[in-house]
Amino acid sequence: MEILAGSRTIYNVRLYAWVLMENHFHLLLETPLGNLNEFMRRFNITYTSFFNRRHQRVGHLYQGRYKSFLVEKENYLSALSRYIHLNPARTDDMKSKPAKEKMKSLLDYRWSTLPGYVTGKSRWPGVDYELVLADCGGDHPAGRRAYRRGIWEDLTGEIDLKGNIVGGNVLGREGFIQWVKEKFIDNLPARDYTGYRILKRYKSREQVQDLLSVETGLEWKQIEASKGDLRRLAMELLYQVGGLTGDEIGSLLGVGYSTVSQERKRLRLKMIEDKVLKKVFDRLMEKISK
Repeated sequence: MEILAGSRTIYNVRLYAWVLMENHFHLLLETPLGNLNEFMRRFNITYTSFFNRRHQRVGHLYQGRYKSFLVEKENYLSALSRYIHLNPARTDDMKSKPAKEKMKSLLDYRWSTLPGYVTGKSRWPGVDYELVLADCGGDHPAGRRAYRRGIWEDLTGEIDLKGNIVGGNVLGREGFIQWVKEKFIDNLPARDYTGYRILKRYKSREQVQDLLSVETGLEWKQIEASKGDLRRLAMELLYQVGGLTGDEIGSLLGVGYSTVSQERKRLRLKMIEDKVLKKVFDRLMEKISK
């Protein structure tokens, strides 16, 4: 924690939440200077050196590079902080425990910023609690109670933020995804990795709907009410190109998430045998992705 605090100060990083687990850690932070790589490099190298000296070992400590996500602060900061704080309740030995026992374990867990959020005590220096708690009304008893209720609701309902991540590393609403694409992706040379390709071809939901209507000669309401392959194609394109989650597609088409998942799977399986359908899909992908 001393090394983290030192690195945060050196690189002017704002730290909102963290959780230390047995073999990994999660950080929720903001880099106003855009220096995440430098911050993480210093932090990881310094900690590895400390760990190796203490345990009389040499070599690498981590398995590969850290994983990072670009997050829309205005809409996801509070939810993501709660998601991170729930990690100690997701371990194998805790999964089968009652919700009340999980909650007590979370509040008693020492290596987390959660206690500071729900009680105002046991706060770690250098952690900015105020911005996250602003979503709950502020850094006062009522706001902290609201944050605690959010933890309980997420614990019993288990939020799934992973399903909202686009391109493997961007978490935000449609407008934020479009902004990231236009500002950072569109003018870059081609990159051969999935996340880049997804963001490069990203279109808004309305753009996907309009292009589908143009290609099929049908209004969106007709596509929405259709059955079979056309509806499945719309689901797949909204997922792959529009960046919508299964839940969002389900809400748009008036069906459940499981139906969307099943229909998309049927489409993929059918395209293995039906070459004409596969050509139609590829043609739509090519036109929509331009």
